[in-house]
Amino acid sequence: MIDLPLFPLNTVLFPNMPITLHIFEERYKQMINTCITENEPFGVVLIQNGEEAGGSAKPRKIGCTANIAQVQPLSEGRMNLVGLGEDRFEIISLSYDKPYLVGSVEILPFVPPTGSKIVQIGQRLNGVLSEYLEVLANFGEVQFNVDKLPEDPLELAYLSATILQAPNEDKQTLLEIDNGDQFIRQVYHTTRKEIAILKAMLAPNSAPAQEGPFSLN
Repeated sequence: MIDLPLFPLNTVLFPNMPITLHIFEERYKQMINTCITENEPFGVVLIQNGEEAGGSAKPRKIGCTANIAQVQPLSEGRMNLVGLGEDRFEIISLSYDKPYLVGSVEILPFVPPTGSKIVQIGQRLNGVLSEYLEVLANFGEVQFNVDKLPEDPLELAYLSATILQAPNEDKQTLLEIDNGDQFIRQVYHTTRKEIAILKAMLAPNSAPAQEGPFSLN
């Protein structure tokens, strides 16, 4: 069990995937500076209750550690940073002794994909993700280079789970899967479901789209 500074956010981070953050609150300036000084990660956790900025937020129990890869210092101690997801973890207990939230956490074991059909399901996921990105581009003029999709099925599934414009609760459900075979298959099915939703919204008789939910950030 380790003590990990926690950053409750309205987003879900997956292993090996990047996250970009603008740090402006004093408590998180202190937290990130400590992580930089001690060369330690912080934990990204989806907010269950509360607000992302100001006040307090109750996090979900399962999150992902983030290693700080790049920092851009700004005025007044603010900063932009890029983090890279690494390990899933479970919060055992929370501490409120510091300005920011700290959790006693256990790193969650993850069973890597081993099934003989994983290459096949990875190829199918590649196809549906490419289709999803094309539909997404038609919906919101989002462009993505599909020629650079990962060949490794697990890396592809992490990328697909990150790109999906699905509700955070659905992404959290994916993050909590601890078996690689099951994770890849569930990402595949979730991606197919999101394609169907987008196509229904693009249908001629559907209601006009509202700006916002499908913008990548």
